[in-house]
Amino acid sequence: MAKSQYKKYQRKVKQQKQQQKQLNRYLSIGIAAIVIVVLVIVSWPKPEAKPLTEARLESDPALGPSDAQVTIVEYGDFGCSSCKIWHQAGVRDQVEAEYGDQVRFVWRDFPVITVQSPKAAEAGQCAFDQGMFWEFHDYVYEQGSSIGVSSLKEYAKQVGLDTKKFNNCLDSGQNEAKVDHDLNLAYRLGFPGTPGFVVNGQKLAGPPTYVTLKGIIDEILAAQ
Repeated sequence: MAKSQYKKYQRKVKQQKQQQKQLNRYLSIGIAAIVIVVLVIVSWPKPEAKPLTEARLESDPALGPSDAQVTIVEYGDFGCSSCKIWHQAGVRDQVEAEYGDQVRFVWRDFPVITVQSPKAAEAGQCAFDQGMFWEFHDYVYEQGSSIGVSSLKEYAKQVGLDTKKFNNCLDSGQNEAKVDHDLNLAYRLGFPGTPGFVVNGQKLAGPPTYVTLKGIIDEILAAQ
């Protein structure tokens, strides 16, 4: 190799080494920045959940008077397609229109269908804390396409909830114990999946049709 060519080769090698050093420096800075961001996120103070009272654990979203002759309890999941279809079929609306104050609907969480279901159940309970569970429930089933946390927060905004309170409630896991409480009740009843229903103590697995519910309700009312 000629002397001039060798010098060129040396300069090229030197430049490559300098470029590699600079690249390594940038990579180190980038990695350090990512680590700092992660540490900030992890250490950032989160809203603190308050212990739930026994009364709160036992309180459920409901429609209709507490002394109604018939109580229909739904164990549902916001990530459940069958629950969504049942809601959109309007069975609850038909029953309310037919029987009015004779029937009370109660919701309990049974979040077992998706990994996002437990947090979505908490979101519903956070809406309940603001007296707007059913508005949130109906919006999720009628217009919601996702039950990720960011989507749940957007739904809360759309239905008119106090988003600061809602977000703090959801981020803190304020109602995690309530969701677990409902989940344990559903397991004790032995439901194989969602939705599950209990009508005056009578267990129904799967979503009942209006005709099925009407038959049960009429039988209960006739016996009273």
